[in-house]
Amino acid sequence: MKLELRGITKRFGPLVANDAIDVVVQPGEIHALLGENGAGKSTLMNVLYGLYAPDGGQILVDDRPVSFSGPGDAVAAGIGMVHQHFMLVPVFTVAESVALGYEPAAGVRWADRILGAVGLGSLSQRLGLLDLERARADVREISARFGFDIDPDARIEDLPVGAQQRVEIIKALARDAEVLILDEPTAVLTPQETDELIGIMRELKAGGTSIVFITHKLREVRAIADEITVIRRGKVVGKADPSSTESELAGLMVGRAVSLQTEKRAAAPGDETFRVDGLTVLDPAGTVVVDDLSFGIRRGEILAVAGVQGNGQTELAEAIIGLHEPRAGSIVLGGRNLVGTSVKERLRAGIGFVPEDRSEDGLVATFSTRENMILDLYDREPFSGGLAIRPGVVRAHTAQKVEEFDVRLTSIDDPISTLSGGNQQKVVLARELSRPLELFIASQPTRGVDVGSIEFIHARIIAERDGGTPCLIVSTELDEVINLADRIAVMYRGRIVGIVPGDTPRDALGLMMAGVPAEEALARVADGSAVTEVSEAGEGSSHE
Repeated sequence: MKLELRGITKRFGPLVANDAIDVVVQPGEIHALLGENGAGKSTLMNVLYGLYAPDGGQILVDDRPVSFSGPGDAVAAGIGMVHQHFMLVPVFTVAESVALGYEPAAGVRWADRILGAVGLGSLSQRLGLLDLERARADVREISARFGFDIDPDARIEDLPVGAQQRVEIIKALARDAEVLILDEPTAVLTPQETDELIGIMRELKAGGTSIVFITHKLREVRAIADEITVIRRGKVVGKADPSSTESELAGLMVGRAVSLQTEKRAAAPGDETFRVDGLTVLDPAGTVVVDDLSFGIRRGEILAVAGVQGNGQTELAEAIIGLHEPRAGSIVLGGRNLVGTSVKERLRAGIGFVPEDRSEDGLVATFSTRENMILDLYDREPFSGGLAIRPGVVRAHTAQKVEEFDVRLTSIDDPISTLSGGNQQKVVLARELSRPLELFIASQPTRGVDVGSIEFIHARIIAERDGGTPCLIVSTELDEVINLADRIAVMYRGRIVGIVPGDTPRDALGLMMAGVPAEEALARVADGSAVTEVSEAGEGSSHE
């Protein structure tokens, strides 16, 4: 199916999110839309999927103009969409999720055909009935065809993020999608899951499905795209060839030269003011996820925790801020053991915390950007006087931080859910770095963030280090770890397999991420016997 967007324009008040955009997607093509956070990529796809009505332009399917009043019209035309934030009900099973909203009940299919023939709609939709056996069969068939390995009866909330994304793809394919829109599909995936998704995209293309791939990640675009359209501030600024270098693509996307290597001087660490000893954390099922960890961080130093997702890094960071109470061990900041204190007390002690999942733990979606900017500061000077918040001070502070961190938005009074994921991340960082800190923790600090913003965020983290703050960075991206770290702690199955200098060879880090002790990994690299395959070491790239 050929898809064409001609002169699509979409406005939100004075903001022109899409300005006369032209895109053509040929049958069986992977077409990448590349652009910064807030460039208008997702807005354009929401217009195509019927979620927004365009203010100008046309959508053509196989050279015929079409008009969508909602997603149902887009689905009927053969267009499916996997959103960056999945549209799944956590307590539903996979089969229930796939069946929801489209599958007729077995006993009323005959009535659907009769009523549909006379234009009276669907009895099954009116009754709200689902045929779960049909949905299970669809899940099994599509899963087998593409190697998804998805159990139709698994509950959504029990699936890892990568598997939930495959459920979304199954939903679209079960509705006979010929064009599949993937909106920032790798923003929440581990490197291994990203590689798996790229393989799935190749299989979909081989089966004749066209894919519109919305992203700002350069490595992935170069690996998978047939055509690249670059959007900047709502306009198409050019086409790019997948053979272009990452620097060339970054420059076209951002509109200026971008350094893909982080500039920093050698650290000058001071006293060790933060220390963890014998830390053990259990998950809700009672399984040990952080196993007897001990390490310290000095002032003016960045310790980066590397590892494949799911090896205890998340629980480590959350235990330090107080979201998990450890079974054993101590967490000492400035001579004070924080175990047993509340999250608020730890924030008051000077911890800045950027969570792994900004949507769940970093922001309140219905609050404005202005309100989110002071979530952990609202009851403190200068934002509060007695029992009352000072609106003028809050507005001035938010406006200053929005400019400083280049947050792209229409109004600081709009719900933060209206911002792109990368701009939401900037708000979290702006908030956490807006006060004097004794410890800065950031989990996946540049997840879902474009190259220009990565450059900026890395510079801010290094500036915090240079100001004397101990910094703990948790990242699954090896390039990010190498760019930022003064020392690197590699976690595997809840334990630290070694703490090594920041200039440790990539191959050695990859082996450590696979569970090889530091001494052995370094020795194997030195004698040339290191295994460097991405799939074995779990390596990723932050050159996004």
